[in-house]
Amino acid sequence: MCKGLATLPATCLKSAKDIKHKISFLLQKPEHQTAEPKQKEKSAAAAAAATAAKRVPAADQVKKWNLSFSHVMNSEMGRQVFASFLRSEFSEENMDFWVACEEYRKMAPSDLAARAQQIYQLYIESDAPKEVNLDAVTREETRQNVDQAHPSCFDEAQKMIYILMEKDSYRRFLHSTLVQDLLERQAKREAKSSDCLENRHVLAGGA
Repeated sequence: MCKGLATLPATCLKSAKDIKHKISFLLQKPEHQTAEPKQKEKSAAAAAAATAAKRVPAADQVKKWNLSFSHVMNSEMGRQVFASFLRSEFSEENMDFWVACEEYRKMAPSDLAARAQQIYQLYIESDAPKEVNLDAVTREETRQNVDQAHPSCFDEAQKMIYILMEKDSYRRFLHSTLVQDLLERQAKREAKSSDCLENRHVLAGGA
C-alpha cells in the first residue's frame, strides 16, 4: 500500500492532505450537528429514487396497457402511472374516487355508514373538495344509496367514472410523454442487456 502511495505525484498527495485537513476542520465546527439531518434527507431521497427506478414497469407490461384500459386498471403499477398522468391533467380525483370505492366495498359492515358519508362529502355532493363529474340522476341515486350504506352503494357512480377515464383520459395517456418515455427507457435497458449477453457469449467462446 505504501509503495502504491509512493508512485503518486506529489501534487496528488498534497491535495489529499488538504482535503483531509478541510474535513477535520469542518467536523470540529458546531454547525455539523445541523448539517447531519440534511445529509440524512439527501440519503433518504437517494434511496427513494433508487427504489422508484427499480419499480419501472417492464416493456411488455407497458405494451399491454395499449391493448385495453382494463390492463391499466388491473395492474397496481398501471394505476400508479395512470394516476401520475391524471395529476398532470389536474383530474386525479377520478382515480382517487375509483380507489376509494374499491376499498369501501371491502370494509367491515360496521364501518360502511361513516365511510360512505366521507366519500359522498369528498367526491359526490355539489362543490365537494374533489368533486367528480357525474350526471344529476347518478348523483341523486348515490345520495339515496349512502343513506342506506350498503357495499354497492357507489357502484353506478364508480362505473361512470371508470367509463369517463377510459373514453377521455386513457386515450391521451397512451400518447403521453410519460408512457413514451417508459417504452424508450425499457427499450434502452433491453438493448443494453442484449449487448451484455452477447459480450458474455463472445468471452465464453474466446475462453
